[in-house]
Amino acid sequence: MSLGKVLSLNTNSTIPQIGLGTWLSKPKEVEHAVEHAVKSGYRHLDLAMIYENQDEVGAALKKVIPSVVKREDLFMTSKVWNSSHQPANVEKELDETLNQLGTDYLDLYLVHWPVAFQPGNGFYPPDKKEGFVALDLETSLVDTWKAMIALPKSKVRAIGVSNFTIAQIDGIINATGVVPTALQIEAHPLLPQDDLVQYCKEKGIHITAYSPLGNNLIGKPKLTDYPVVQDIAKKLNATPAQVLVAWGAHRGYSVIPKSVQFERIESNFKQVELSEEDYAAISKIGEGNHTRFNIPFRYEPHWDIDIFGEPEEKEATNKVKIA
Repeated sequence: MSLGKVLSLNTNSTIPQIGLGTWLSKPKEVEHAVEHAVKSGYRHLDLAMIYENQDEVGAALKKVIPSVVKREDLFMTSKVWNSSHQPANVEKELDETLNQLGTDYLDLYLVHWPVAFQPGNGFYPPDKKEGFVALDLETSLVDTWKAMIALPKSKVRAIGVSNFTIAQIDGIINATGVVPTALQIEAHPLLPQDDLVQYCKEKGIHITAYSPLGNNLIGKPKLTDYPVVQDIAKKLNATPAQVLVAWGAHRGYSVIPKSVQFERIESNFKQVELSEEDYAAISKIGEGNHTRFNIPFRYEPHWDIDIFGEPEEKEATNKVKIA
């Protein structure tokens, strides 16, 4: 059984290139998906408190550790949620995550979003302004990053960020001198973010790509339906999903396609190689067609904050507090 490629991190450790995403996966489905993925060769699992399914992942882990795999052979990532950005809450939520998963440590712990919510009233504390979430505009990204740096190495092997921009990453590095090990971002041919990718290469920050197939949350055509993706898939005797995962892998990312269907879990793990010609053809999809699917200002309750500077966020009244 092939375990797939691994990539180097700035901690002198490695991360398996293909992982299983668990966002939007329902309970029980997640448990079976994780169990099947590990038995199929996956060694990289992407998790988060806000997915509200880490207990289910923990149930799956009990079924495969140590009978199928040793804990040290798995690479597990989780993320601190917005309502625990306050320095006193960062390690508390980490402990809750470890308890849910039934493990002593994480391989990578990320700040999920560059946004702090008011603590103590659920994942989405309601704001006085109806339909909006209550933001914490006092706790800065630097405050939270310092708390991440202070986490015991016995509980967290490496720390990183997710959904951060160049300015936000620069801000926490300049304030602390500590470079994130990884950045997790939405990444697919419609959102290449070349400037951010180049910045991360220069800083030695590894990129993990989520939503590598895009998604259809905003009613746009699916990336898997684009003719160029389908044509290359036929030529390579691959699926369109495999081709899109390969596009991210070609760029040096680790890629975390989400699925709960056993056949797709297995298919997504089978890496295909893109030629430079095929890679360039797929990359042309994004020329003049920039699309970010995952923008929190669209969410309900709305996050009244400008994270990425997208057109939709121009209505936001608050900016991210970096320092």
